[in-house]
Amino acid sequence: MTEADFIAALRRLPLHPGAHGLTDDAAHLGDLVLTKDMIVAGVHFLASDPPADVAWKLVATNLSDLAAKGAVPLGVMLGYPIGDDDWDRAFLTGLDAVLRAFDCPLLGGDTVRVPPQAPRILSLTALGRSTDAPRRDGARPGDSLWITGTIGDAGAGLAIAQGAAGPAPLLARYRRPTPRLAEGRALARHVHAMMDVSDGLLIDAGRMATASGLGVEVDLARVPLSNDLQAFGHDALTAATAGDDYELLFACDGEPPVAATRIGRFVAGEGLTLLDDGHPIPLPERLGYQH
Repeated sequence: MTEADFIAALRRLPLHPGAHGLTDDAAHLGDLVLTKDMIVAGVHFLASDPPADVAWKLVATNLSDLAAKGAVPLGVMLGYPIGDDDWDRAFLTGLDAVLRAFDCPLLGGDTVRVPPQAPRILSLTALGRSTDAPRRDGARPGDSLWITGTIGDAGAGLAIAQGAAGPAPLLARYRRPTPRLAEGRALARHVHAMMDVSDGLLIDAGRMATASGLGVEVDLARVPLSNDLQAFGHDALTAATAGDDYELLFACDGEPPVAATRIGRFVAGEGLTLLDDGHPIPLPERLGYQH
């Protein structure tokens, strides 16, 4: 089963109204926002990545989902496999740093002992509070599509972590992403739909459009790229399909209250249309990462 197949099967189970039909990255209980992410060695991080950076990424990716709901983090619950003393201690150092950096205390969790050589599978549940939590299914025809920050740095950072030569800021974007918590809070009451970009700009833009019952146009010429990424040699198409950016992707009908780049628009219909400086171009075979 693919991830989409499995989620479709889950929708036949009893669902809480706050699950919104499993069409979003977070659930709601009143003004409480709940989200869970898992990261797996060999899928979301490399076995050679420093354990402290893995801890940072685990927390930051969950807080990014809260950011997309305009939420203030309240705390996290950790699911952790104990198995390597040196790795575990280094992980705890990184966990302490990231929890303090984002003022997000530990609430509890669970630990298990795993067999030697088993792949590390780490789980975190994050809780936040938001009174204006936007969903991903609220885009309207004529809305502009916007993105915070720059796209593709983490994809280049992964290549650097795997041995390519490149600058430290790109590697840091892969290993230690920054959840856009302040931007999310500022945007929440102004946008019609919002989500974070985790699997790739193109695939996630398509998901927002599908959830909203619309089509979406994305112009590669407008996708913001950092100077470091351009020097590294990745083009806009590579950046837009790389994933791990954890920037905020949102739909609104006016100028946003935070720094962001307009990269497209929502239209009646369905599907993703890719443009390059206003001219339609074929979609790539791969739009982003899929489990």
